[in-house]
Amino acid sequence: MFTMTDTHKITRDDVTLHAETTGPADGPALMFANSLGTNLHLWDGVLQHLPAGLRIIRYDMRGHGKSTVPPGPYSMGALVADAEAICDALDVKDALFVGLSVGGMVAQGLAVKRHDLIRAMVLSNTAAKIGTPKFWQDRIDAVHSDGMAKMAEAVIPRWFGRDYLGTPAVQPWKDMLSATDPVGYAGICAAIAGTDFYTPTSGLRLSTMGIAGSEDQSTPPDLVRETVDLIPGSEFHLMRRLGHLPSAEDPEAFAELLNGFIARTGHMS
Repeated sequence: MFTMTDTHKITRDDVTLHAETTGPADGPALMFANSLGTNLHLWDGVLQHLPAGLRIIRYDMRGHGKSTVPPGPYSMGALVADAEAICDALDVKDALFVGLSVGGMVAQGLAVKRHDLIRAMVLSNTAAKIGTPKFWQDRIDAVHSDGMAKMAEAVIPRWFGRDYLGTPAVQPWKDMLSATDPVGYAGICAAIAGTDFYTPTSGLRLSTMGIAGSEDQSTPPDLVRETVDLIPGSEFHLMRRLGHLPSAEDPEAFAELLNGFIARTGHMS
């Protein structure tokens, strides 16, 4: 499914956020939030497999893509407020929010803060808490000392499953990661490092689907499942032989899970 895409610039405090909308303005809202080191094009392959009639909203997180790069470090509160500002500017209500990795953390924070904006969410390859402060500080230090190209060499094997690694399809994602502004990348690392959503997420009561990749080295399946299980009535799906970015590795299978969830939640009814 591809229809005309509109671009938007939403300014909030020290950042101008780049967003794109596709589909009818009065359609049910489906909002995507990308991972660290990627931009809104993470979802390109998924869109063509979604049903017509949805209003699809994608955006670049601060420090990524075509959004501006304010000085770091960033906080998770700022990332959540960015998503909130986009929803308010574009009059988004009762969205199905799909977040991958740090995007899934934003989903959790936004659902806690603004019940009116999210009626259901997909937590893909994410958790209530990811890594340790030392892990993220080491990564921040490495980015500042060695640059993004060397970081990409280390991170790409953590992103993809064995079937996908080594194929030409990996190169565009490596290029995307390498092109990420190091200030923006380190800023998001700091936001992840300071986040522990176990308590607030356990208080959520909304339809939730978790997705994990069996070969994900960044957010292993057990970590994803642990977070999803905090929310009563949630469901969990394991995508086999895939890594941290299943929407990139197998967008059709990812969309199939998403379409099933859309149907089960009555999001298009």
